[in-house]
Amino acid sequence: MNWEQLLSLKRQGDTNKRLRKEQDETRLGFEVDYDRIIFSPAFRSLQDKTQVIPLSKTSFVHTRLTHSLEVSVVGRSLGRIVGKKIIEKYPSLKTTHGYQFNDFGAIVAAAALSHDIGNPPFGHSGEKAIGEYFKSGKGAQYQKELTPKQYMDLVKFEGNANGFKILNETKLGIEGGLRLSYATLGAFLKYPKASLPHKPTSHIAHKKYGYFQSEATFFNDLANELGMIAHEVEGEICYHRHPLTFLVEAADDICYTIIDFEDGINLGLVDEDYALEYLIKLVKDSINVKKYHALTTKAERLSYLRALAIGALINEAATIFLENEAAILSGTFTTDLLSKSKYNAQISDIIKISVEKIYQSHEVVEKEIAGYQILNTLLDVYCKATHNYHAQNQTAYDKLILKAEGAHFDYKNEDVYLRLISISQYVASLTDGSALEKFKKVKGLSV
Repeated sequence: MNWEQLLSLKRQGDTNKRLRKEQDETRLGFEVDYDRIIFSPAFRSLQDKTQVIPLSKTSFVHTRLTHSLEVSVVGRSLGRIVGKKIIEKYPSLKTTHGYQFNDFGAIVAAAALSHDIGNPPFGHSGEKAIGEYFKSGKGAQYQKELTPKQYMDLVKFEGNANGFKILNETKLGIEGGLRLSYATLGAFLKYPKASLPHKPTSHIAHKKYGYFQSEATFFNDLANELGMIAHEVEGEICYHRHPLTFLVEAADDICYTIIDFEDGINLGLVDEDYALEYLIKLVKDSINVKKYHALTTKAERLSYLRALAIGALINEAATIFLENEAAILSGTFTTDLLSKSKYNAQISDIIKISVEKIYQSHEVVEKEIAGYQILNTLLDVYCKATHNYHAQNQTAYDKLILKAEGAHFDYKNEDVYLRLISISQYVASLTDGSALEKFKKVKGLSV
């Protein structure tokens, strides 16, 4: 892969090439990407989607929106650090094409801002709930009408693929979705492959999948435009990642490792003394002991250690990227950046505690159980009403459901797969609170 191609300013539907040296510096294309994401309804909905604890009413807890903003800030720093070195290494990027090191920061910041935009309500359990409906729930009846890849899109419903659809889907009056630059979309794609083959290797890009079959044509156009490297796995074409994806992933890893841990401490799920000990291990090379002991409150101590930890991990991730740039460009770098970190043991310890004390806490598990029931019910009501519409076997209730909710998904489409993916996308677009409200209404528990 080469940087000039990877930094493409092209947008879906363009017929003429966009040149960096002709860009308006006051309204740079990569910065336009960020603005379009910020003002999108899908991004705003993240303010009521869980990051740690579903339906939490405490101000301590991060939502997907605050998490995404923080990941974006970290990603911007990573991009700028790396971009400065890349421009120095390949001076023609600047002298011939007009690229600046801040462009890298803008691309990573925009991709990081949107990295959770496709996540369903109730965290990762929301993905599982949608998948379970089509795998072992009433949605399993549709398997015989779908191709293997189409069915896998549903039974392994993936927030990353849903996010790619949200960013690029053409709807009535909205040609090409948000029409982000190809560079930003490439950086967004953590898993540039279809849902099959499922986890064919241990390569980090094969862990999940990045696009639904409904976006396959556009994905291939994007990958080819960016010069992403194609390779065959189990008879299927997959692609190696856009290099900046590694920085987006690192920004996310840094934030959820440190900040989710901080949420757990503030909520009392993790003992403060125990937790501070782990954070201090992570920042032992940069901590000012005198300043730390002068801090009198838990919040101040946490804030100080969090800032040091994030700073240390940003520098570490950027260093690892630059040391492995050649392998990343050739597609032979097979893991996430922080797995190569000298802090890997400390990060693993913190994540292990977070899983045990936070993500699997009693409060989280109880609300995830409710989330499963809520999403299963909504999917069943919408799918049944849509199926009966096409079978010309509608009940009065089905008609009411489609009258109330049918504008939100493509229930009239003759293609079964497109109908089901549209319904799934709609359910995934709901916030924690709105999903609960709709559940109450379809069950007759509120009016």
